[in-house]
Amino acid sequence: MERMHEAGSLRALLKGRRVVLASASPRRRELLKQIGITAEVQPSRKEKSAAAATSATFVKALSRNKAEDIAAGLPEGTLVIAADTIVVRDGERLGKPKDREEAVAMLRSLSDREHSVYTGVTLLLCGERRVSFYERTRVQVYPLSEEEIREYVDSGDPMDKAGAYGIQGPFGAYIRGIRGDYTNVVGLPLGRTVQELKKLLREAVSC
Repeated sequence: MERMHEAGSLRALLKGRRVVLASASPRRRELLKQIGITAEVQPSRKEKSAAAATSATFVKALSRNKAEDIAAGLPEGTLVIAADTIVVRDGERLGKPKDREEAVAMLRSLSDREHSVYTGVTLLLCGERRVSFYERTRVQVYPLSEEEIREYVDSGDPMDKAGAYGIQGPFGAYIRGIRGDYTNVVGLPLGRTVQELKKLLREAVSC
């Protein structure tokens, strides 16, 4: 029984397989390290655009575009992991702020309210198979004063993050609560990613 369990573990399934993260996000790289995956980093330069009716299909399409962009130059059997995260407030999708004032405006709009964080993930085995999925987490933010918003923006932390904040940094002090996967808000839903990875890799081995 122990041998069967080991054969199905993520570490065993990944043994000898090259893994590439199609993102420059240090947060996603660190999350992967938490589950024992050391990935090469090859950020996709493909312009972030997708035609989709819902936020869920939108983030899945963005992650798929990233994965396919990187996979095109890699050998068969390489595992590509791609993800994209957006913040949605009242139906409006918030990506990374373009400048300081946009960051301020985003944070004002999130103050004392609930919003949703969507992360789309694509796992692609070059030349073999692919799966895309998404996770949604609801986040409640405490009321923010103008001084608190501007101090946080002045720190520079919001500028490379969807919705202009990072839950794992100083902004964590303003989070009232979450419903869903915390790591999804950081940038990669670890639990769901592990389960989908095991399924994908087992299917590849059985073929």
